[in-house]
Parts: sequence; C-alpha cells; structure tokens
Amino acid sequence: MHTVADMLKRFLTVAAGTLVGLLLAAGAMRLSLAWSLWPNRELDRASAEVREVLKLVNENFVDPDRAAYGRLAREAIHGLVETLDPHSEFLEEADLARFEADLEGEFGGVGIQVESRHDRVVVIAPIAGTPAERAGIQRADEILTADGKDLRASLGLDEVIDRLRGKPGSIVKLGIFRPGTQRKLEFTLVREQIKQQSVREVSVLEGRIGYIQLADFSARTGQEFSEALDSLLRQGVDSLVLDLRNNPGGLLEAAVAVVEPFFRTNELIVFTQGSKPGSREDFCAELDGEPVTPAMVVLINAGTASAAEVVTGALRDTGRAVIVGERSFGKGSVQSLIKLRNDTGVRLTTARYFTPGGFSIHEKGIIPQIEVMMTPEEDNKLRLQRNRRDVKDPQEFSERFGFVPIEDRQLQAALDVLRAAELFSTRVAARPASLP
Repeated sequence: MHTVADMLKRFLTVAAGTLVGLLLAAGAMRLSLAWSLWPNRELDRASAEVREVLKLVNENFVDPDRAAYGRLAREAIHGLVETLDPHSEFLEEADLARFEADLEGEFGGVGIQVESRHDRVVVIAPIAGTPAERAGIQRADEILTADGKDLRASLGLDEVIDRLRGKPGSIVKLGIFRPGTQRKLEFTLVREQIKQQSVREVSVLEGRIGYIQLADFSARTGQEFSEALDSLLRQGVDSLVLDLRNNPGGLLEAAVAVVEPFFRTNELIVFTQGSKPGSREDFCAELDGEPVTPAMVVLINAGTASAAEVVTGALRDTGRAVIVGERSFGKGSVQSLIKLRNDTGVRLTTARYFTPGGFSIHEKGIIPQIEVMMTPEEDNKLRLQRNRRDVKDPQEFSERFGFVPIEDRQLQAALDVLRAAELFSTRVAARPASLP
C-alpha cells in the first residue's frame, strides 16, 4: 500500500524529470541557433533588418508619398529579384499580363529581342518580318535611347521593354550604337501588332532536301513545326536543314516538341538542374511510333539562344544532326513564372539547361562542328533576302534595297554536308558484299 510520502516522492521525481527535459530542450534550441540549424533564423534576421529600414525610411524621408510602405515594399522586391541575374524580374500586374501574352506569341511593339549585358541593352535578334528588321536593326546593336530618353539595362528589362512597346500605329525613335562600325544611328519605327509565326519558311531546296526556318519557340511552335515537317515528308524529302539562326528561344516545352519527332519514346532530350541535388528534371520524348530519320543539318549563329540551343544540343549530342554556322548565344538558364497575390508575379531563374550529354549551355553556347562565320552586315542582308523572296530579279532587288543579293555561305555549307552524306550512303549501298 502506497503511503502519502511515497506518492509525494514519485511526484517530485516526475516533476524533476520534466524540468530536466525542458532545460535540455531549451539548451538544444540555443545550440541549434548558435550552429545555424534553426530553419528560420537567417530569414528572421533578414526580415527584421528589412522591416527596420522600411520603418526608418517611412518615418524620416522628406517626401512622405515616396516613402509609403506599399511603394517601398514594391521597390524593395524589384531590387531583391532583379539584381540576381539579367533574367529574373518582379512582374507588376501589367508586366505579368504582357509576359503571358508574349508566351502566346502576340504583342504590340517593334519586334526586338533584347538582353542586358554590362548595363547595356543589346539586341539578340530582330524578329523576322517586324518593323525593327525592316528598318535594318541588327543583332549585337546596342540600344542607347528611346524617344530621346536614356535606355540602360539598369532600368530593368521590364521598363526597357515598356519603352519599346506600345499601341500599334504609335511611333518610337531609337538611338542605336553599332559596335561593328563604331557608328551611332537613329531609327524611327512605327509599332505594329506583332503576331509571331514560329515557322517562317518551309520549302524544298533541291532534290529531296527540305528546309524549315524557325523564328522562335512559342505556344504554337510544336504544332506549326509538326505540320511543316509532315508537309515536307509528303513531298518525299529525305534530308533536312533546320535554320535556327537569330532564333532567340522561348518555351522549353516548345523546344521539346520540335525535337520529339526525331527521338525514340522515353529518350532524353534535355534536363534541367536547380540548386538542390534532387532538383534535376528530365524531359524525354513521349511520341509513340518510330522516329523520322532524315539526314539533318542545324544552322546556328550568335543570335541562336535559349530553347533554340536546347534543340541544337539535343540533335548534336545524339548524332542526329551536323551543326553548321557560328557559336550560339549561350543562354542556358531556366526562368520559372511564379504568380503572386494581386495579379503580380516573379520570373525567377530556377535551373540550368543541360544537353543529353551533360553539357551546360549557359554562357558557353554551342560550337558548330563546321564553322562558317558571317559578318553582321552579311547577316542583315541575308535576313532581308529570306523575307523578300518575292523579288526574284537581282537588278530589281538592288534598286529596291540598295545591294545585290549575296550568297548564303552557311546554307551552302549545310547543303554540301547533306550532299556528301547522300553520296556516301549511295556508295556504301552499292558496294559489293564481297568487299571488306
């Protein structure tokens, strides 16, 4: 039988054990904080510092309107995201709507794909058939001003694009510096509704060689490319030139869709890798049936970027195509669109592209197996020639555009490769079985 003394002794033992447990837990918490193992410690410190500065500015800055908490928070978020790299940005409501429209392949403006480099706004490539291309703006041109206002990358690419775009029919004057000639130029452009067609040209060049030119990678690209390829196959082509020159890229899913017809089901096309070890994501072909197997050449140059480089790398690494032209741009990072409250969003670099062979594209580009260099002047002339094939007479062309049509040496090299491949295949097929 338990006495009152025994019960009291037992209660005190349990209480002492509980107290020791609490003290150990508190000690472990302090230790984890000291060792930076507490998950939110760094976040809490950073948040407290930001909050302190927001309060200090709001209460002491001379202009109360500029120091309102909402405005300060938005500016802080812009700075937080947009100083990470040239591709990450905080999207205000209008910016988010514009960005989503771009993914659908339609927007109002002059038709220029731009990049920020060392506080300069650099033209990756003018979009085919747009006011910028018709006016003669070239890849590698630097945009200095828009309507007389300084245009630097430090403004943020969202503001840069805002100044370039506008309602169809409105006019924008651009000040350009052309590094190749060290000249400053001015262009007066009339904005248009830019409706991008990813497939710019489909043709049979000679014999059974097909040609497809892709201008970008948007939501419609996969379907457009599939239709173009089917059309060429019905015409009996057995080899293909895929022209990705001055293609600034776009949606990764569109790049995968373009490559799929040439790949076996479940074959790796590209993979992405984020900051965490387990964040790798593989993108594999999903189409059923046998792949098409034309002899293929991919044409690239310094304006070939992003998703266009994904396609190039996949076809190169798997031996499905020979790459001809110039080193590509080298934009191998993945931007994810994350929607926030109040119809805003963040476009954040979350991973890097890697080709099937494990090669990173970012800031390296893809080196062609057959290098054929073209000057920016030649490149500009060729773009105009490709877009004005309706003017067939050389003299008329010269009178209208100020130069005699030039030879596309990169395309010619591609045709030479395919002719050589056909000749080799024919000779191998004709060789007597008795020969070694």
